[in-house]
Amino acid sequence: MSLLTPDLGLLFWMLLSFLIVFGALAKFGFPVITGMVEKRRTHIEESLSAADEARQRLEGVEEEAQKMMEDATRRSKEMLSSAVADSQHIVEAARQRAEADVAARMEAARTQIEIEKQKALGELRTTVALLSVDVAEKVLRQRLEEGSASGEYIDRLIEEAEQKGVQHKS
Repeated sequence: MSLLTPDLGLLFWMLLSFLIVFGALAKFGFPVITGMVEKRRTHIEESLSAADEARQRLEGVEEEAQKMMEDATRRSKEMLSSAVADSQHIVEAARQRAEADVAARMEAARTQIEIEKQKALGELRTTVALLSVDVAEKVLRQRLEEGSASGEYIDRLIEEAEQKGVQHKS
């Protein structure tokens, strides 16, 4: 028996063994193997679809995160501009209050100066009037002493003094 030239009986039994093993594998082995391959294929397809779905969700989340960042940036800019505008309004209001306060104080100072001026002018008039009366008194005494003054002249001076006194009171 040589391996290179087998007998016909050996070939028959080898073929019969092969067909029995092939039949058993075809009946019991191949369906299990093909079932496992099919399961693996469906598992891989499901994994790929899940990965694709996860990628799409991730892209959606990234877009949403980007929108949230843009919204947050926009809100912060709005808040900042609002704060700047509010601070400008506060500064402007404070400036206006300060200007109004300065104007009121200036007006009060002007009023006080005017009152003091009127008071000083009144005192000056009083002083001038007293000096005038003193001078007139001295002049009258001198003229009366000289003997050249007459009663009419004195009466006229008294009337003028009374008229001036009435004018100053009103």
